[in-house]
Amino acid sequence: MTTTLRPTGPLQRSADGGKARTYDVCVNSRPVGSIALATDEVFGPAVCRVRDLRIAEPDRRRGRATVAALAAEEVARGWGCRRIEADVPAGATGALRLATALGYVERNRRMTKPVPDEPAALPVGVEGRPMTEDEYGAWLARAKREYARSWIDRGVPEPEAYAKSEADHAAGLPQGVATPDVVLDVLTEDGESVGVLWLTLGDGDAFVHDVAVDQRYRGRGHGRSLMLLAEARTRAAGRDRIGLNVFAGNAPALCLYDSLGYEPVRYSLYKPLL
Repeated sequence: MTTTLRPTGPLQRSADGGKARTYDVCVNSRPVGSIALATDEVFGPAVCRVRDLRIAEPDRRRGRATVAALAAEEVARGWGCRRIEADVPAGATGALRLATALGYVERNRRMTKPVPDEPAALPVGVEGRPMTEDEYGAWLARAKREYARSWIDRGVPEPEAYAKSEADHAAGLPQGVATPDVVLDVLTEDGESVGVLWLTLGDGDAFVHDVAVDQRYRGRGHGRSLMLLAEARTRAAGRDRIGLNVFAGNAPALCLYDSLGYEPVRYSLYKPLL
């Protein structure tokens, strides 16, 4: 029996070179599922994203999804893409196993937790205060640089990584320290600056964009204090859930978030197309 992809409509093209198309997954011309592909909105036409892959229940566990995913790679190569990516919900263990078997690598994961009604207190002598304008410029330059490096270390070409860093920081902080619904706090110990928190309090869950401990003060529990500060700011703003993104391979951060009760909700995976 032969599994193939059959387009459900014409190839969609955008002015910036983007492409998108949905396919039926067919076995001997019989539709058994669907797959949707599109070039990435952030990284552009060089990256293909699997938007959706579904196989009907009677045809699951027969290798249909594997063949469809491999066929999607050929489509992506035909589009001139150098990389293919997919997001997998944390509960979709079968999809995660399939992607891993096909050579996809985790780049990052989204994690969330409910915020306690009374977040834990900070250690004695440790406090949070608003970041000043003078502090903002130096922090922003470092944050952009380190964020870009995190993407470069996980398969994103340097120009794309720096462009994403510039775009994400511009979108998240259009008015700098005065951006509405944004917390930019400096963590202090006995009055000395030891770390920085960037937290968004927009619609829905609060989101931690950055926690950074100064190199001189690492290993003293300040990362945990920054996360406790984030939870306190979230609860004070009337939100009851908080989320974050953590890059794969950042073992200290993963251990910290696990210990604080964060749980994964989505894995972001990628695979180079050789």
